[in-house]
Amino acid sequence: MIDCFGSFERNCYCSELGKEDIGKRVSLTGWVDSTRDHGGVVFIDLRDRTGKVQIVVSPQISEELTEKAKKIRDEFVLAVSGEVRKRPEGTVNCKIPTGEIEVYIDELKILNRSEPLPFPTEDDVNVGEDTRLRFRFLDLRRGKMQKNIIFRHKLYQVVRKTFDKEGFIEVETPFLTKSTPEGARDFLVPSRMHIGKFYALPQSPQLFKQILMVSGFDKYFQIVKCFRDEDLRADRQPEFTQIDFEMSFIKEKDVMSFAERLIKRIYTELLGIDVETPLSVMTYDEAMERFGTDRPDTRFGLELKNLTDIVKESGFKVFRMVAENGGVVKALNFKGGASLSRKEIDELTKFVGIYGAKGLAWIKVQPDGLQSPIVKFFTEGEMNEILERLDSEPGDILFFVADRKDVVNNALSNLRLKLGKIADLIDENKVNLLWITDFPMFEWNEEEERWEALHHPFTSPKEEDIEKLETAPGEVRARAYDMVLNGVEIGGGSIRIHRPDIQEKVFEIIGLSEKEASDRFGFLIEALKYGAPPHGGMAFGLDRICTILCNEDSIREVIAFPKTQRGQCLFTGAPDTVRDEQLDELGITIEAEEEKE
Repeated sequence: MIDCFGSFERNCYCSELGKEDIGKRVSLTGWVDSTRDHGGVVFIDLRDRTGKVQIVVSPQISEELTEKAKKIRDEFVLAVSGEVRKRPEGTVNCKIPTGEIEVYIDELKILNRSEPLPFPTEDDVNVGEDTRLRFRFLDLRRGKMQKNIIFRHKLYQVVRKTFDKEGFIEVETPFLTKSTPEGARDFLVPSRMHIGKFYALPQSPQLFKQILMVSGFDKYFQIVKCFRDEDLRADRQPEFTQIDFEMSFIKEKDVMSFAERLIKRIYTELLGIDVETPLSVMTYDEAMERFGTDRPDTRFGLELKNLTDIVKESGFKVFRMVAENGGVVKALNFKGGASLSRKEIDELTKFVGIYGAKGLAWIKVQPDGLQSPIVKFFTEGEMNEILERLDSEPGDILFFVADRKDVVNNALSNLRLKLGKIADLIDENKVNLLWITDFPMFEWNEEEERWEALHHPFTSPKEEDIEKLETAPGEVRARAYDMVLNGVEIGGGSIRIHRPDIQEKVFEIIGLSEKEASDRFGFLIEALKYGAPPHGGMAFGLDRICTILCNEDSIREVIAFPKTQRGQCLFTGAPDTVRDEQLDELGITIEAEEEKE
């Protein structure tokens, strides 16, 4: 049995030691990263959150201590004291900051032992994500994970300092609030004191921050948890963190200018990168036309070209019928792609099928002419127009999709990204930030045959489009803006509706009866009637920003205790069943699966 001691006083962290400390006595605590027994002398790499340092236990100092050190294993928790010495010539480790020194100890206490690990705590260990999440407390010991979490901490501090410097007031808003479903599904919380009634966890602080503007807090911010009960992907979690802010008596340029200053400061202070401002601005219509998406990655070309006007009367029936039925035909030119094999083209055809495309037409531009099963359906004049619009030359391959506009844009925008990666066209060192503006206010829901708010129903229409709310909702543009970084939307916002009559009209357009609007949003309508100032704001996805800045692929890599793609916490076992007594108190009965069937 190894004796364990429960207390020890540390006077420095491992990485604080250097050549200037040679000859000093220090006390350290941490975990055993590795041990080596070299002919009686035991070397221990001691690790804390700042780094590691080599500990030397020599029989020349203490035989008893050396024997004790030989029983130590990886991840034991130690406390040691000893003298900092210069490493002998030829033994310097240039890979770590403390590589020029080591600590010869004369005191060693084992504060706790460790069982054999399910996986090593090294950065380059190949272990499944489920195992990592099941033993998250071990995964978080890894250097990369500690670096990510500490980076996230630094991001918080830069954000808070920036808001404080510019006169914003940090206000916490409630987690237990009213269900006002206007986007994703709410997480519901049953009330014990009001049986049959429920709180909802907020999808965002949207309504509360607007109320704060009405209350006279003209500059609000909050780093806030939000909750959405939706299907998950690599960049989504059921609970996520927003950098949320709102301002009164402002216009779009004021919100956008502050947001640029915030992002610029984040990049400068955390990465030493100077972001050029003001950022470029692209309208929604232009982004959709050129890139097929409202979050374009502008680090490379491969832009989409609309060919509907050229092919609408062509002999190619597929293209002609799509054009006649109100669809579009678009294409992109994959420069130098004529060398793609038929098998590779078939794989790309399957790929666009994921996004609803019924097919992928192609034309290879060869030195001796055009190669394609569809060339014969076009006149020479039509073909020349197509080649000219796509800026084609020998060695290129042209890809075409014809369908509804949304299907074409979705398929080709994703094909564009895939080809960009295949051809290594994307400069990963580039930081391309831009604004997307002038979004449509509404989009038509085919299934429910009604208008929906593209962003949310509290977004203000452009002043010059207000009169179209009555006659042509589909033509109304929103005073909305999204910030896009390298093809990822990192934040978005809008100028809000501050007039109750316009807010009520928007509710009517999206299909809410007067009673429904009153039941769901009556408190907002009432507040707008008591001197609501013009206001607007924005929210950044903190997890998403942190993921990009840490060069990770998933936000789970920058969240201490994330959920899986099925919304489970493998570490704690949540969600889980609860006792019948708890359900009885809430007036809830769980229907058995067999009874459902």
